[in-house]
Amino acid sequence: MSPRWQLNLDRASFLEQYWQRRPLLVRGAIEGFVPPIDANELAGLAMEEEVEARIIEQHNGRWQLEHGPFADNAYQRSAPWTLLVQSVDHYIPDVEGLRRMVDFIPQWRADDVMVSYAADGGSVGPHYDNYDVFLLQGEGERLWQLGQNCDESSRLLPHDELRILEKFTVKQEFLLQCGDMLYVPPGLAHWGVARGECTTFSLGFRAPRILDMVSRWADQLVESIEGAEFYQDPERDTSIRPGEISAKDVHQVRETMRKALESVKDEHWFGELVTEPRSEPPPLDGDARAYWASGFSQVELLGAARLAWQHQPNNAVQVYANGVSRTFAASVIPILEQLCGNGSFRIEQSKNNKAPNDRSALFEFLLETGVIHVQ
Repeated sequence: MSPRWQLNLDRASFLEQYWQRRPLLVRGAIEGFVPPIDANELAGLAMEEEVEARIIEQHNGRWQLEHGPFADNAYQRSAPWTLLVQSVDHYIPDVEGLRRMVDFIPQWRADDVMVSYAADGGSVGPHYDNYDVFLLQGEGERLWQLGQNCDESSRLLPHDELRILEKFTVKQEFLLQCGDMLYVPPGLAHWGVARGECTTFSLGFRAPRILDMVSRWADQLVESIEGAEFYQDPERDTSIRPGEISAKDVHQVRETMRKALESVKDEHWFGELVTEPRSEPPPLDGDARAYWASGFSQVELLGAARLAWQHQPNNAVQVYANGVSRTFAASVIPILEQLCGNGSFRIEQSKNNKAPNDRSALFEFLLETGVIHVQ
């Protein structure tokens, strides 16, 4: 089980005054913090085929990007460079514990923990993100500069993959040491430069695009509306100018569409959207019922798993697991709370207890969707 890190932060005050509003520096955010992975271990992880890793180097005033996996010689460089490894919490349980440290933000909003190593002067350049991020300093020191608010109209340097700002106006500056944390809201330009060698843990949050939400809602709408339904305008006025689409016509169209949208009662599309995993989970080796019948004492939530739930009327709960949903009795909510909160659930079951019930059905579903493993 991953450790339970204690964050030195007034959660209510943070959400009220800073979340998605303005940055916040927290000195000594984790008292006595010992980074759960060091630079050498991170470099080794970046050599693995299944791990998403990048190296960004600033050479002769130009920004260069390389994708992993990397070999030993990739780490021998003379120009300032940084290694970024995505989703380290999926592979290192102790890093996963850092993500749980900020569980006062709903779990469906959490994305992953990216860990970076930078040589002296290493950086990814001035940039902005479309999501919230907590920057926790690991080994060494990094100087963070905060700049202007940005959006899609902000000019970027020409590059096929990197999003480096053409202009950066420094407004605040902080030198972070081990255990310090900087919160950066979406759209705020920031630039971190290593002072000597250092590592940084970036706790990112996903934000579904409005376009994706509208698309999913529209898909649900198309499935729910009868094909024989048509636009109606029983209170039509006499048309005075031939061929004209009047303002009243457009208003009636909007009202018709609004009523159609409000008729969609199935909200499962949202939970399925926000729990979609970065990549397809590995298929279950065997049958889920066979796993359940064999008997086990511990259920562990996988680091890459996306799990959420929604209380429904009629004493039911909708469970979302890696982009798939299913309805269960509300009696399984304590299990879901334990899995989402602690990452594990202890269970007492004999091999002879094979009778189907809500609990067994839930575990079978979570096994099938690649959310848990059992011990």
